[in-house]
This record gives sequence, C-alpha cells and structure tokens, in this order.
Amino acid sequence: MKIAPGIDAADWKRLNLDAPDHPDWGRGIAILEQRLRRRFTDVVEFLIADDEQRALVDRRFGFAILALDCLVVETLEAFRQGLLDTRKKSKDLCVAFLSQRPAFKPFFDEALAKRFYNEFRCGIVHNAQVFGTGLVWSVGPLVNREGDRITVNRTAFHEELMREFAAYLNELRQPAQSALRRHFRTKMNFIAEGQFQS
Repeated sequence: MKIAPGIDAADWKRLNLDAPDHPDWGRGIAILEQRLRRRFTDVVEFLIADDEQRALVDRRFGFAILALDCLVVETLEAFRQGLLDTRKKSKDLCVAFLSQRPAFKPFFDEALAKRFYNEFRCGIVHNAQVFGTGLVWSVGPLVNREGDRITVNRTAFHEELMREFAAYLNELRQPAQSALRRHFRTKMNFIAEGQFQS
C-alpha cells in the first residue's frame, strides 16, 4: 500500500523511531511531508499559479484550493492530536487549528473559526458553495469582514497554512518534542497498517 507517492507502508514500518535522536526520524518526517505535499499542497500551488495568470474576474479555482486546504488543516490537527478516527470530529479539528495555531490565530477567534467551518469548509466540501454571504477571493487580507460578510483570501490562507505545515515539520525534527512525535508516530502507524474504517 502506498502511503505517499513512491513510498510504501513497508518503508515506514522499516524505520527505527525508538530512539529520539535516530536518523530515521528525518526520513519519517520526510514521508509525511511528501504525503501531504505531493498529494495536496503541490496541487494547490499549481492551481494558484495557474489562476493568477488570469484577470481577477476570471479566476476560478478558489473553491478547489480552499477545499484541499481545509483537508490539510484537519489532517495536520489530527496528526498534532494523534487522532486515529476523525469521524464527527472535523469541526473540532478545524476550529482548534484556526483559532490556536500561530499563523491563523491573528485572523480567527473561536467564533469566526466556527463560522468559517460551517459556511466555507462545509459549504464547499458538501455543497460546492459557500453558505451565507461569504466570498472566496484571491487578493486582500486573509479574512476581511464587511458587515455580515466574510471574504477569505484563498491565496493568503494557503500561505499561512504552508507556514504552519513547515512549523509542524520543524517541531517534529526536535527530539525534545516527545508528545508531538508520539502523536505523529501513532497516526502514521495507523495509516501504514491500513486500518481505515468506513
């Protein structure tokens, strides 16, 4: 079973992660990075680059970009928490990530994160639309509030998400981050075993 492009579950299982300073930790972290970059964030960056060649009024990939980024948001938070089964936990994961992670905390309090989850994440993922008066845009601040309307800049959102992803990978590289590493290892072991439930 492939757990990342070009990487089998057996590649993960062969790693020696018992010692916190073992060199295999670098390889293990690289597997996660490749898993998320090659499957998701590289695609988002391609869509952004392609879209930005168009005039503002002709840009069209905002929903796809935000849908993929929301997937990554929830995945990263599940790794941080070491959650194996995330069913019925998407809201908690999304809200925790947006309201607590340093790159997003300046833009989202808990109430706004809940609104983003309901109107943007669920609207796009489940109905291919944004609920309420929200807009997905490609310029301006990450979040802009005008009256009751929220506009989310999908490019700025992605940039902050990549900043958080890089910060998470850097934290994992530190042997002293034992709890974070334990959660990461638990989640990757679960993935490598193919223990998915429907």
